[in-house]
Amino acid sequence: MSRHILDTRSRALSFTLTFAVTLMAAAARAQSLPTTTPESVGVSQERLGRLSDTMKRYVDERRIGGVVTLIARDGKVIHFDAFGYRDVEAKAPMEKDTIFRIASMSKAITSVAIMMLMEEGKILLNDPVSTFVPAFENTVVAVPPHPDAEEDSPVAVVPAKRSITIRDLLTQTAGISYGAGATRAQYQAAGFDEWYFADSPDPIGRRIEKLATLPFDAQPGERYVYGYATDILGYVVEKVSGLPLDQFLRTRIFEPLKMADTYFFLPPEERERLSVVYAATPDGPIERAPDEGRSQGAYVDGPRACFSGGAGLLSTAQDYARFLQMLLNGGKLDDVRILGPKTVELMTSNHVGSLFADGQRGFGLGFEVVEHLGRAGRPGTVGEFGWGGAYFTRFWVDPREKLVAVFMAQLLPSEELDLQDKFRALVYQAIETPGPVVAEGATR
Repeated sequence: MSRHILDTRSRALSFTLTFAVTLMAAAARAQSLPTTTPESVGVSQERLGRLSDTMKRYVDERRIGGVVTLIARDGKVIHFDAFGYRDVEAKAPMEKDTIFRIASMSKAITSVAIMMLMEEGKILLNDPVSTFVPAFENTVVAVPPHPDAEEDSPVAVVPAKRSITIRDLLTQTAGISYGAGATRAQYQAAGFDEWYFADSPDPIGRRIEKLATLPFDAQPGERYVYGYATDILGYVVEKVSGLPLDQFLRTRIFEPLKMADTYFFLPPEERERLSVVYAATPDGPIERAPDEGRSQGAYVDGPRACFSGGAGLLSTAQDYARFLQMLLNGGKLDDVRILGPKTVELMTSNHVGSLFADGQRGFGLGFEVVEHLGRAGRPGTVGEFGWGGAYFTRFWVDPREKLVAVFMAQLLPSEELDLQDKFRALVYQAIETPGPVVAEGATR
C-alpha cells in the first residue's frame, strides 16, 4: 500500500476521531438536569418572578455586574436564568453557561473526594494526617501575647496537644487558619496569600509541606478555625490516590457526573466565557476589580501548577447543580454512584457541636448544616447544608424540600451585599407545597 494512501487514511482517521471527540464534548456540555414547570413541583411561577425582578434591579442599580441563579426541586430545574453582564464594560451579557471562580465552593468537592477514598478503605476519619503527610507529625500552635504585653512582643509557640486528624480537617477544627491574627506576619513572609494559590508555580504539595512548618492558631479539635484545612485534604487525595488532584477530580467526579465545565485552570479557548470580577464600593456602584493578584486571578494565563482543593476551582451553575443533585440523591446521579447514602448522611450531620457560628448552625464534613431553624434565624429547613465562595458564589441543598439552589456572581470585595440573603428568602417564599414539617432541634 502506498505511503500516499496510508497518509490519506491516517488523516481521515484523525479527522474522524477529532470530530467524534468534539461531538462527545458537546454532548457532555449539553448535559443538564431535566426541567419542569414550577407549579408541577409545588412552587409558584408568579412568586418566582419576585426573584427575577430583584436580580434585575440590583443589576440596574450597578450593585452587581451580573448573576446566574438556578433552582431545582424533585431533581428537575424550575428556574435557571442569567441577569446583567459577564463583562459590563464590553456589554457582554451574562449567559447561563458563564464560568465562575467558585473559590471555597471547591471545598465540598474535595471533601467528597476524601470520602470516596474512605469508602475504598484507604482512609479513616480519625487517621492522623501525618500518616499521609509526615510533615504534620509534630505541629505547633501559636499563643498570642497577653493583652497587657508590649505591641511588638513575640508570639510564643507550644506543641500541639494531639495529632491533627482527617476529621479535624473536614470540619475546619484543625486550628489552621488562612494566616490570621497572631500568625499573619509569619504566613505572609512564607508566601501564603490567604486562600489564593492560582499564581503559584509550585505544586500544592510543596506549599502544604511548607505550611506544616508554620504555627497554627488553635489546638486540634478545640475551635472552629477556617483556613487551609481543605487544601491539605487535596494533597492527601494526591498522596493516597497517586494522582494529581486535578486528574482525580476530573476522572472520578467531573467526568462521571458530566460536569464538562469545571476546572482548576480554564482552557484558553474558553476564556471569553469567564466572568469578569467586580468590586463593591461602600457608597457607589461597582468597579472592575484590578487585573493583578487574586482579584481576576491567574486562572487562564498563569503557571497552572497549583491545584487548590480549598479554593481553586472554576465552574458553571449547571455543573455545580449536578454535583449537588448527586448529594441530594444520596450520592448518585443518573446511573452513576459517587458515594453511598450513609456517607452522605455522615457528611451532612453536625460534627462540631456549638463550635461553629456561635451554635446557630452546625458544621459537617465540608459544609454548614442547619439543626434548628429558629437558631439559624433565616428561611430554610432543618437538615439543609451548604456553603459559599469568596468571589460571591453560594449554594445550598435542602433534603426535606428536595431542593437545590445555586447563586453565581463575581464580586470581590462584596461589602456584605445582601443579594445572596435575598435570593434565599425569595426561593423559599415561592414554595407553595412544603415538605414534611420537622420539629425544631430534631436530629437526623
